[in-house]
Amino acid sequence: MGWIIVLAVLAVVVFWAVGAYNRLVSLRNKFKNAFAQIDVQLKRRYDLIPNLVETAKGYMKHERETLEKVIAARNTAVTANAAAAADPGSASAMQGLIVAEGALSGALSRLFALVEAYPDLKANQNMMQLTEELTGTENKISFARQAFNDSVMSYNTASQQFPTNVIAGMFSFAPAELLQATEGDEERKPVRVQF
Repeated sequence: MGWIIVLAVLAVVVFWAVGAYNRLVSLRNKFKNAFAQIDVQLKRRYDLIPNLVETAKGYMKHERETLEKVIAARNTAVTANAAAAADPGSASAMQGLIVAEGALSGALSRLFALVEAYPDLKANQNMMQLTEELTGTENKISFARQAFNDSVMSYNTASQQFPTNVIAGMFSFAPAELLQATEGDEERKPVRVQF
């Protein structure tokens, strides 16, 4: 009779462990999917930027350095995004993406500040359409980041709470990094795209 009780307790522990493991896998996959949604919007943003720069080039012949900085910041952000997409739970990859996106936002802000000095460019139909698309994409990125951070928080909370943290430790469920702007970073300021 005693061995039946031991077997029953052991069965409960095994079922709990399997459930805890499956829940952690589910939460990890959820935050990876949430990052994939950010990735889609960032790629759209990266695709819009060269078109924006090409449109501005004809009008801003004396602002070549600014245009080159925007493209360089875009290329850095694309590389950082690829690293983060490969491992959305990596703290260093997320930090690299945060820094690169901050630099890109700053470069775009400087570009749009310069565009103000070119009335013909501001009135250009293609430029207006591109800035409208960029504004919509920026909003989608913001919502996708919030969903990602919510998913990461749920995963981190589950993997750090007792007794699930025992399963998390046994199967190497490392904490995931939130995607947030850094202090004093241009990223905290919205990209201004209205003319």
